[in-house]
Amino acid sequence: MELQYRDVTEKIIGSSFEVHKFLGNGFQEVIYQRALAYEMRQAGLDFARELEQEIYYKNLPEPIGTRRADFVVEGKILVELKAVTALTDAHLAQALNYLKAYKLEIGLLINFGSKSMEFRRLILSRPKS
Repeated sequence: MELQYRDVTEKIIGSSFEVHKFLGNGFQEVIYQRALAYEMRQAGLDFARELEQEIYYKNLPEPIGTRRADFVVEGKILVELKAVTALTDAHLAQALNYLKAYKLEIGLLINFGSKSMEFRRLILSRPKS
C-alpha cells in the first residue's frame, strides 16, 4: 500500500531526525520548531508556521476559538511538535482534532523530548459518501 504524500512526509521525518541528532532532547518546543523550519527549508519544503485556524461549533456562525498548528507543510500535511518524555493519548487526540479543524487528512505528531525522537503518522479518514 502506497502512503499518501509519502515523499513529503519522508522529508519532514528526515528533517526531524536531523534536528534531534544535533540538539538531542531537553529543549523547549519552540527551539525544535525553529530548527525544524531551517531543516525543512533546506529540504525544499514549502510550509506555514503557527498557522491560525478558527474553530467552529455546530452551526454557530462565529468561531468559538482559534488554534495554531506548528506547521502546515505543502498545504496538505499538518505537523504538530512536542517536547515531552512520552507521547500520550491526549497529544494524539489534539493532533487529530487539528487535522479536522484544518480540514487535512494527513498529519505527523513528532516528539523531540524523549531520548530517541518519536513520530506518529496520522490519517484522518473521511466518511464515504
